[in-house]
Amino acid sequence: MTENNKESKELSQEQREELFKALKVRFEKNMNRHEGLEWANVQAKLEASPEKLWSLNEMERTGGEPDVVDHGKSKNEYIFYDCSAESPKGRRSICYDRAALESRKKHKPENSAMDMATAMGIELLTEEEYRTLQKLGNFDKKTSSWVQTPSDIRELGGALYCDFRFGHVFLYHNGAESYYGARGFRGSLIV
Repeated sequence: MTENNKESKELSQEQREELFKALKVRFEKNMNRHEGLEWANVQAKLEASPEKLWSLNEMERTGGEPDVVDHGKSKNEYIFYDCSAESPKGRRSICYDRAALESRKKHKPENSAMDMATAMGIELLTEEEYRTLQKLGNFDKKTSSWVQTPSDIRELGGALYCDFRFGHVFLYHNGAESYYGARGFRGSLIV
């Protein structure tokens, strides 16, 4: 990692304040996602984790609207998911992973979901996490989101994605190299 990359993972005071303001407003507006939790405790945990704060800023910057969806009491961890109504705008039109990206001969997308998530310091939601998110509201009613794909499916060239239609969560498969303007990915971050 170059020195410039290290610097870019630290937010300025202004960026921190802007991010905390956005996160606090969202947190207070959506208490059903995290009943019984207090923002002051979440903020204190975030202030002690500047790298995680940078990752949350990346989630916010790309349109994910991250919010706390769970609290692991045993380790005092807060779990954030992207809670934007639709798949984050800044993470669409991408294939599943690097191998899929490299396999495309024509019309390559700019990036892959797995590479973007790694660069942001987050994880793609699993199918189970995606279904948990849908219990907190209705997400991806017009878009879809790549989810973590088991290795046996991926080895055969496939990848999984989910959406919410007709009052239900649907799990589908596609070639990992495919990409669509309405498909992105949702991430999770443990702080």
